Amino acid sequence: MKTAPKKRCPWAESNEELMGYHDVEWGRPLHDDHLLFEFLSLEGAQAGLSWLTILKRREGYRAAFKNFAIETVARYCESDIQQLLQDERIIRNQLKIRSVVNNAKKVIQIQKDYGSLDEYFWQFVSHQPIKHHFDEEGQIPAMDEISLTISKDLKKRGLTFVGPTIIYAHMQATGMVNDHLVYCFKYQD
Repeated sequence: MKTAPKKRCPWAESNEELMGYHDVEWGRPLHDDHLLFEFLSLEGAQAGLSWLTILKRREGYRAAFKNFAIETVARYCESDIQQLLQDERIIRNQLKIRSVVNNAKKVIQIQKDYGSLDEYFWQFVSHQPIKHHFDEEGQIPAMDEISLTISKDLKKRGLTFVGPTIIYAHMQATGMVNDHLVYCFKYQD
């Protein structure tokens, strides 16, 4: 007997890498500070680009930013930034590269203030994923009140590339919101 193919969110159907990312990572609640920082950095790098572009360079980003070790990245100096601007494995946008280094420094302060980056982010959703019930992609917002609140707070703390749309994408990726469509096999996970 042949098994019916899994139904996925449409955005993940066009490419094997997107399928794998969708099936294994996207929307799973994350509570590891380094992974939360990685996703925050990658979502910022995506600004103006497709997620697939960033996903294909993810290993390059991990190498360039030492697996997003927050304290290590916070110590990057101007010569490190100049080297990264020559690194073809990542998007060589000066503002985006400087943003990762700046944000690492600011995240250290957030960790001091809240105990962890995890505690900081998840407090905005009362430590529980928000489960939406969307039937089609057009229903999924690009941002919401929570992402706007987080964005304003992060900007006040000096972080960059943290607009409300970037933060909403971060919330989706890290499972703070469940935006899998109701028919997607990952929706119940």
